[in-house]
Amino acid sequence: MEIKNRQQMLTVLAIAAVVLFAGDKLVIGPLTNAWNARAQRIKDLRQKVSDGKRLVLREQGLRQRWEDMRRNMLPKDTSAAEQKVWAAFDNWAQDSRIAVNSITPQWKHDSDDYMTYDCRVEASGNLGTVSHFLYDIEKDPTAFKLESLELGARDKDGQQITLTLQLSGLVLTPQTQ
Repeated sequence: MEIKNRQQMLTVLAIAAVVLFAGDKLVIGPLTNAWNARAQRIKDLRQKVSDGKRLVLREQGLRQRWEDMRRNMLPKDTSAAEQKVWAAFDNWAQDSRIAVNSITPQWKHDSDDYMTYDCRVEASGNLGTVSHFLYDIEKDPTAFKLESLELGARDKDGQQITLTLQLSGLVLTPQTQ
């Protein structure tokens, strides 16, 4: 082979390599990225459509649950709400025969749509009374949420249990109703 032909062939190969590299970085790479982004968007949209279909199927149950929550929320009047919470604690304690040691209430205005009446409760009793107390809280129709729960033993045998829980009651503001 002649030197001139070899130089031309190497030049053509070098130019072809540069064109392939540039084509990969400037054309194929962005097209591949766009294709992958489009595929991910389609996947996300299909998931949203699927979630929407499930919500539509569950609409009646969700609306009923929302109506139950609205109907059973605490009153807007803070003193009436506090009285309702205290009466509920009194009923639960009497029904379960648990000893309620302290209740520390606090109003929280986290949003314009709602406020919560948070109570930290410390109580003690045996396993039966503690479990009955928790059952009464959970079955109560009032819009309460059990935020946290701690159990501890007061004796070596674990017969006396201390219960510390955080409970929130919901109060919706007028515009959310």
